[in-house]
Amino acid sequence: MPLTAPRVLVFQHLAVEHPGVFRDFLAADGFEYVPVELDEGAPIPALDGYAALWVMGGPMDVWQVDAYPWLVPEMAAIRTAVIDQNLPFLGFCLGHQLLAAALGGAVGLAREPEVGILPVRRTAAGDASPYFTGTEADFEVLQWHSAEVTQLPRGAACLASSPRCAVQAMSFGQRAFSMQFHVEITPNTVSDWAAIPAYHLALEHSLGVGGAGALERASQTHAGRFNALARQIYENWRSTCGLVPRR
Repeated sequence: MPLTAPRVLVFQHLAVEHPGVFRDFLAADGFEYVPVELDEGAPIPALDGYAALWVMGGPMDVWQVDAYPWLVPEMAAIRTAVIDQNLPFLGFCLGHQLLAAALGGAVGLAREPEVGILPVRRTAAGDASPYFTGTEADFEVLQWHSAEVTQLPRGAACLASSPRCAVQAMSFGQRAFSMQFHVEITPNTVSDWAAIPAYHLALEHSLGVGGAGALERASQTHAGRFNALARQIYENWRSTCGLVPRR
């Protein structure tokens, strides 16, 4: 009987905000990617039997629980996964913010939104963190957010920062890592996201009319570097969390 592939549970908040190029990494390592589309009413499954939990981005904010009531059980599930079950965790953008909120930190509107290809710098804690092994101290990433982590959860470490956003990446314990920025992009990422009304408004506010085309061209120019950084972060996360590939 063939071995069952380890399953990675992925909370998604829009069909177009998926793990992107990280799906290729999972497939190459023999992991099964199991998406749960929470915005479409999909129930949160029991966490037992999953090798890890990933939480993706989305246009909603962590405090919008009246409009998106599923945020409440989602944050409860994140806390259970990280605190009670020590499940390896990876968060992207909204997933980064949800991790902070679920663990007792704070999230609020950014004083200045970040949209575009912008620089991020490792902190001293990031220099020492295995999650950033093999990366440059300064690197450019795709940013597209109007909210941010304003207070770290107790026990969390800030691993990267930018001039507009103090907490660009964080870790909690030995098996949870999250990032505010995006490196998971594929050739369709910018055009897919620009079609979302909330994202389009943020894009035009920051980059002006026609910003979507300019950002798409810039992201294509940087695609190779983004994908290389994504691969390094993924490998660091997988090895740090003790997940063995089935290649």
